[in-house]
Amino acid sequence: MGKILSFLFLVSGLGVFAQTPVDHVNPYMGNISHLLVPTFPTVHLPNSLLRVYPERGDLTGDELRGLPLVITSHRGRSAFTLSPVQAETAAQLAPVTRFTYDHEVIKPYYYEVILDRQLTGVRFAPSHQSAIYELDFREGKEHNFLTLNTGNGKVSVNGNTVTASQVLSNNTVVYMYGETDVPPVQVSILGRAGERQAEGKNVTAVLDFGTGKKKIKFRYGISFIDTDQAKANLKREIKAYDLDDVAVKGRNLWNEVLGRIQVDGDTHKAVFYTSLYRCFERPVNISEDNRYFSAFDGKVHTDTEPFYTDDWIWDSYRAAHPLRLLVDTRVQKDIIRSFIRMSDQMEKPWFPTFPEVTGDSRRMNSNHGVAVLADAVAKGVRDFDIEKAYQSARSAILEKTLIPWSGAPAGELDDFYRKNGYIPALAEGEEETVANVSSFEKRQPIAVTLGTAYDEWCLSQLAAYLGKTDEARQFGKNALNYRNVYHPETGFFHPKDKNGKFITPFDYRWPGGPGAREYYGENNGWVYRWDVPHNVADLIRLMGGRQAFIANLDQTFREPLGKPKYHFYYQMPDHTGNVGQFSMANEPSLHIPYLYNYAGQPWMTQKRIHSLIGQWFRNDAMGMPGDEDGGGMSSFVVFSMLGFYPATPGMPVYVIGSPFFEESEIRLENGKRFKVKAVNYSERNKYIQRALLNGEPWEKSWFSHQDLLKGGTLTLYMGEHPNKAWAAGESAAPPSFVSPE
Repeated sequence: MGKILSFLFLVSGLGVFAQTPVDHVNPYMGNISHLLVPTFPTVHLPNSLLRVYPERGDLTGDELRGLPLVITSHRGRSAFTLSPVQAETAAQLAPVTRFTYDHEVIKPYYYEVILDRQLTGVRFAPSHQSAIYELDFREGKEHNFLTLNTGNGKVSVNGNTVTASQVLSNNTVVYMYGETDVPPVQVSILGRAGERQAEGKNVTAVLDFGTGKKKIKFRYGISFIDTDQAKANLKREIKAYDLDDVAVKGRNLWNEVLGRIQVDGDTHKAVFYTSLYRCFERPVNISEDNRYFSAFDGKVHTDTEPFYTDDWIWDSYRAAHPLRLLVDTRVQKDIIRSFIRMSDQMEKPWFPTFPEVTGDSRRMNSNHGVAVLADAVAKGVRDFDIEKAYQSARSAILEKTLIPWSGAPAGELDDFYRKNGYIPALAEGEEETVANVSSFEKRQPIAVTLGTAYDEWCLSQLAAYLGKTDEARQFGKNALNYRNVYHPETGFFHPKDKNGKFITPFDYRWPGGPGAREYYGENNGWVYRWDVPHNVADLIRLMGGRQAFIANLDQTFREPLGKPKYHFYYQMPDHTGNVGQFSMANEPSLHIPYLYNYAGQPWMTQKRIHSLIGQWFRNDAMGMPGDEDGGGMSSFVVFSMLGFYPATPGMPVYVIGSPFFEESEIRLENGKRFKVKAVNYSERNKYIQRALLNGEPWEKSWFSHQDLLKGGTLTLYMGEHPNKAWAAGESAAPPSFVSPE
């Protein structure tokens, strides 16, 4: 461990104890999952093309599947694998070697591990499109080999140079160019003596460095264009075999990016900065020297603007995009412009929903990319072609089917929705007759109806900005379609059949098969009960007023699962992190704790937020309640710890919660700084007693984006017990959509 300690001393300037934001990041947080996919301890630069993490199931895995060179999609497997192996002959080698390991260290910008059975030290540092490994063979009894494997592609080895390609999907290929600082004594293709290049599945280059203790450095570049570009990327970024220099540059960049938000108070810094780091894992910038390969049309484009992809918008639109718009506005503009270019490049100019390196996979339900557009325009970020963006988002909602996980044109279910204002549900056991409905994902009729109502509200906001009065009015009316599936007797959004009758009998806790997909989507009726973020005031009215609304909210956090946990999670594996029927582990729940503000009880939001984050987000290997989704969950933590949350993307408003730090500061791109001060803050003093905005009394449980952009200070005076009168009046509640009725 001496190497990493000396390295940290080198880069810290003041020594290992002078901590900067990146030093608080713990990539292992959540790397053992409660049920589904764990977090991944990713080593990368912010939004960089090149990302890696140890290839194993999770932190409990005691073997590494070789050493990764590049992950081409969030939570994917490495396209190429490097294995430093000691063996008597090449005949003993495998395409990929599994290693037991010890003394692993992971930083966002650095990796170190000991492959303990053969006592080989490994160090790694990434740049944006290139990286460098240092391999220290400490025992020299056998030959020291490096193998480089591609799962399905080409490899070629010539002296100290290796090139490779990996075929992905949708005509997308990733390329690698690499070279060692020490020349090998012999090179070959595994299992093909005398050959120097090969093509196919699991083809592997072999570099033999002979016997004796050796330290070998391997630097490489990655490209989605070709091998020559991969080489150019390497030569541009890593000009020497100096791993420490690469790591120092990466560390400095991380500190610059994470340091855009400064927080005061050590207790929660690890959870806060780890969450912020996760928000920069994607989307990734795949532009290479003003060129990029686009899987959306299968062409290489020349463009001076960067091109971003690998963004699961269903997960990220709620908080990750609003957070980036605050702390990385320039990049957010480039991301939106990238989405627009994707629309132009696809056969159908439909705004993307799940843009990946290999194209738009059209996963999940609804078309929430429009929310990213509406949020940017509402908050004054308009440096893109809004008309073109509006038209492609409009087409994605009106011309593409609303069927989940489908990119087919609109069909009979869509026609039904346009005529009746809801997606019809099937009775239990009723056979599906509509084409393109997945046998597993189903129709998800309530999730789609509610999600599309919100999407059309977003369209109405864009149309109004563009002066399209008639379209704004029509989409505004459609934004009320959630009313069509509201059951006045139960107070839930309840599936209806094609004849307009509610499906009965019905249990909102675990209806509709795996993930409740026959009616909802990954979450049950208790979660989707609150999925009207654009019009909470109307939801309060539907439920019979503030008192009934609060009672229903409270019951969400109290309602039992109704069956043993192992039965509940067998059917509802995404519905984890439960507090009653509330799911802390899935994105449709994120705004729910903030809804108390709309009904005059902001003190309950303050209580819930501290409880939920304390229960589910911790600085340990189980410190994440569900799928993190590359910033989808983590951005909720960042906002909530600062003390506010964008409950309705598309509305330039932040709902006030309860801060976790005595003081925090956001450094805005316009040069201003916005501070949140929590006077008399402690773990017990979580309740707001009174508030000032720039020195003036503040009696609202929200503030506007414009208030934030001006800079200044939100001062919150904290206490041990709630002040139930603060911001409790109806005029103090956050705004909701005003319908065109």
